Amino acid sequence: MTTVEPLGAVRERVLGSLRQEIIAGRLLPGDRLVERELAERFGVSRVPVREAIRALVTEGFVLFETPRRTVVRRLTRTDVAELFELREALEAYATGLAAQRATRADLAELDELLDRAADATAADDAETITDINTRFHDRILAMAGNSLLISVMEPVDGRLRWLTRQNEEWPQLLAEHRELYAAIASGDRERARAHALAHVRANYRSTVRHLFGDPDTPVPTGTDLAGFDRPRGEA
Repeated sequence: MTTVEPLGAVRERVLGSLRQEIIAGRLLPGDRLVERELAERFGVSRVPVREAIRALVTEGFVLFETPRRTVVRRLTRTDVAELFELREALEAYATGLAAQRATRADLAELDELLDRAADATAADDAETITDINTRFHDRILAMAGNSLLISVMEPVDGRLRWLTRQNEEWPQLLAEHRELYAAIASGDRERARAHALAHVRANYRSTVRHLFGDPDTPVPTGTDLAGFDRPRGEA
């Protein structure tokens, strides 16, 4: 007897696949998403594909250029700056809580992720690095033990992973994560917050450098990213 996959499950499968292709760079900014072609590729009807595309629009990955043309979104300086502003506020707070609440098991899990990240970095395996680094930050968020914080981060988690993929300075990223781990393991909340802030700001500069060339103005030490002078309304 053949089991029919529920429509919702088909939609989630297509959505997950397309989201990962965008994050991994297999679908690039400006690439067009055509319902008919995607339905044929995934072996499904056009309905779950249409619903998946609408979900990607809501998540900020794609946009409707015209009623008949849907493309992968091009990140602007404003998009990047706003997402990093959110990261700075929430990740610094979460990392401080994680330093206070981490158990030995939590720290062991982070340490294992760092070992795996080191192997992937040595192999220059970008997709695996991105996946492990995402798990590293997700684990810190879970260690903070604040369910409301997790729910606030969830809607933008995919776009933050997309940004993380833009930073290809992998050895530097690994070094920063090792420092972040040491700060959390110290149990010192303020030390952990300071390292988290430094990490977000360094990642911001690397991402802007990769996407747009050198930033117009570096992020000043000791200030919020909200103070970064950037053009508003840039398309």
